[in-house]
Amino acid sequence: MKNYFSKMEIALWSSSAILIVLSFLLFDRENYLTLVASLVGVTSLIFSAKGNPFGQLLMVFFSLLYGMISLGFRYYGEMITYLGMTMPMAIFALISWMRNPYKDNKAEVKVNAVGRRELLLLCGLTAAVTLLFYYILAYFHTTNLLPSTLSVTTSFVAAYLTFRRSPLFALAYAANDVVLILLWIMASVYNVRYVSVVVCFVAFLLNDIYGYISWQRMKKKQTENN
Repeated sequence: MKNYFSKMEIALWSSSAILIVLSFLLFDRENYLTLVASLVGVTSLIFSAKGNPFGQLLMVFFSLLYGMISLGFRYYGEMITYLGMTMPMAIFALISWMRNPYKDNKAEVKVNAVGRRELLLLCGLTAAVTLLFYYILAYFHTTNLLPSTLSVTTSFVAAYLTFRRSPLFALAYAANDVVLILLWIMASVYNVRYVSVVVCFVAFLLNDIYGYISWQRMKKKQTENN
């Protein structure tokens, strides 16, 4: 494993983990579920940045833990999204990544390209999912309805692109991170312990940006070697 990750990746993961632990010690110290979920999530991202299916396996566990955290603040949109969409899509993505290794390298998935027609289809599906979830979340009196609905939108796009093995999935997750940072800042106004969740998604944002850069490198390398 020492040779598997670059010094940059080790530094990124280490700094993210330290930041998460420090924020937990400063603002929470009670909800260990948040700490565990954050560390599982950031570990998932560093593996996913390398196209390793293990990252998707960890995402399944993160989705379960994060759904439980969201339920605690009545963020039903987050709970429904991660338990009902992100977690199942992570399972499908895990299967897809395992079935499509790059040249029999099980630790690296083959990068896929999504065409214009499929992107148009994705836009249509996203609009339908967004509208459906808006009314579902409104029915359950979800806290901060509009940003919660936007989180569903970005999560759906990210989950779909992850399943399709497109580098764009990392950018979609980065957009989702921005929405989640806003959501949990709002929650932190009522309970300061949620600052640790804000810090978690700040770390996720940095990792997702790196993930996009890493996948672009993978795409270039795989194209040149084919």
